[in-house]
Amino acid sequence: MRLALGAGYWSSGPPAGTVEQIAAAERLDFDCVWTAEAYGSDALTPLAWWGAATSTIGLGTSICQISARTPSAMAMAAITLDHLSGGRFRLGLGASGPQVVEGWYGQPYPRPLARTREYVEIVRKIVARAEPVTYDGDFYQLPLQGGAGLGKPLRSTVHPLRPDIPIYLGSEGPKNVALTAEIADGWLPLFFAPKDNQFYLDALNEGFARPGARQTLASFDVAAVVPVVINDDVEVAADAIRPMLALYAGGMGAREANFHLNVFARMGYEAECARIQDLYLAGDKRAAIAAVPTAMVEDVALVGPPAKIRSDLDAWRESVVNTLVVSGPPPLLEAMAEIVAP
Repeated sequence: MRLALGAGYWSSGPPAGTVEQIAAAERLDFDCVWTAEAYGSDALTPLAWWGAATSTIGLGTSICQISARTPSAMAMAAITLDHLSGGRFRLGLGASGPQVVEGWYGQPYPRPLARTREYVEIVRKIVARAEPVTYDGDFYQLPLQGGAGLGKPLRSTVHPLRPDIPIYLGSEGPKNVALTAEIADGWLPLFFAPKDNQFYLDALNEGFARPGARQTLASFDVAAVVPVVINDDVEVAADAIRPMLALYAGGMGAREANFHLNVFARMGYEAECARIQDLYLAGDKRAAIAAVPTAMVEDVALVGPPAKIRSDLDAWRESVVNTLVVSGPPPLLEAMAEIVAP
């Protein structure tokens, strides 16, 4: 079991203490630091800025939204960051949801899986730099069909440091997870519950069995975001996690298209999530937060005293997850390094 640091995305401004957290994570031999984006801060700029002060830890995006950049722009950023970091960059991508894709980026959302497949294929072709890139897909064409009619196939002027930069996908539904196993090098689940391990293992194995799959389960990295709060009182620790779960289960996406809610519903919390969503969308956030069951917190997070967390980790070790992405100040990172150590 490896540890990684989640730097996340910003709220109202740059988060305090991130530089110290990344320094501690590198000192503790964490595998990677992951940045994110929603519709505020982007994932690439902070990663480059903070990553400049590191030398060994991996640098990844969890995730860059595919609607935010063309495949070519994303490949250019990946090649650039991989050079600047000495080959430490990992490209995490995700489709996001219809509210952000159509409301923020002004791009169509339908058929996100097919769009993701085309996007990844183009990025890989550009990074490989084997020939000028052409692509004739349903969503992307290189050169563009129509327009001025003057487009021509091009090849990156920069020679990539590595011709095959690792690509991870953030995915939640079974079809998306299977696609991730087929075309990516790693998976970035946001709300993974060890008790649902067989459900996800089946989806992953479906992808690994497809013709042309790049990896096997043994070579595939599953880096799961796992909130951690160490406190002798489990309820106090859970209270620190409830607001985030209420936001994602109740307030993210539209009522009829909240993929995070669907994840918790599959865990057995369909009724609870319906109530959380009703309260959240009605503006009663305090009641929505209070409606998050402690068991739901414990399914996707590590909360409580160190001995309990150490015991709860057994279920994670037996799952498909091999990297825990945790967030917090250096003392928490140090505590987790000690807890996770054999």
